[in-house]
Amino acid sequence: MRRAMIALSAGETRQLPRSIIPIGAGRLFGQMPGALLQDGYFGAKLVSVFDDADQPGRSAHLGVVVLFDAGDGQVICVADASAITLIRTAAATAAATDVLAAPDAERLTILGYGHQAGAHIEALARVRPLREVRVWGRSFERAQAFGAMMSRKAGLSVTAVADPQEAVASAQIVCTLTGAVEPVLFADWLSPGAHVNLVGASLASAAEADAAIVAVGRYVVESRESARTGAGEFLRAIADGLVDPDDAITEIGEVFAGTRPGRQATSDITVYKSIGHAVQDLAAAAYLYEQLR
Repeated sequence: MRRAMIALSAGETRQLPRSIIPIGAGRLFGQMPGALLQDGYFGAKLVSVFDDADQPGRSAHLGVVVLFDAGDGQVICVADASAITLIRTAAATAAATDVLAAPDAERLTILGYGHQAGAHIEALARVRPLREVRVWGRSFERAQAFGAMMSRKAGLSVTAVADPQEAVASAQIVCTLTGAVEPVLFADWLSPGAHVNLVGASLASAAEADAAIVAVGRYVVESRESARTGAGEFLRAIADGLVDPDDAITEIGEVFAGTRPGRQATSDITVYKSIGHAVQDLAAAAYLYEQLR
């Protein structure tokens, strides 16, 4: 993910804006084409996103990632889009957290208890010495069940908290992984030095955090283009006059490459906005393909 995002910011990748076709209420068909030419691959993710909240355990993302060889144009890999999305999203968040969060951050709060919540706990535990994990969700009972399951799986103390503000209090890392279209996280809940990953909402019409979160700290995105078209809290911050839309936006690839600063002081609040890009899916598929080959 680091290599892919550095390449994206350096203009070494090719990708078109994702195309989304509504299929029905709560049902979408998405196409995300791109090329990692420096690695010798191109391809696309084709995925359905169906809101099946009444079917616990069913992934909302179903489809395929198709990988082509840029040398001869052959299809060389077809991968499960659900698995690839799970892997690359958590891996990208972990990479961003590794470069933006306080080095000694050990208290993590997860807002949400779906598949991505579990993947994020496991991924973040690889980049920070986590000692305490709190989880909040709209159903306290499901949050408790998730906490018990992840405590066994990750070997960490994962505790459900009924109130979201209480869950976020004193957290050094906060991840939003919900299906919320209106804020479940507010800037004035954050402690000095906190790092936030906004992951669940990826449409301009949705925002898991309030607009103030963009102005309260250093706001880092995957790409300027995607932030200006698909980052709901950023667009709301512009509408509320909290930020100048012409201000430079820091890209995570620039922070990885060292061309733009990330965290500069212990008390900084840093925010990473994840929307998702085709090059991330292709990079994950290429890595898995190369391991198998």
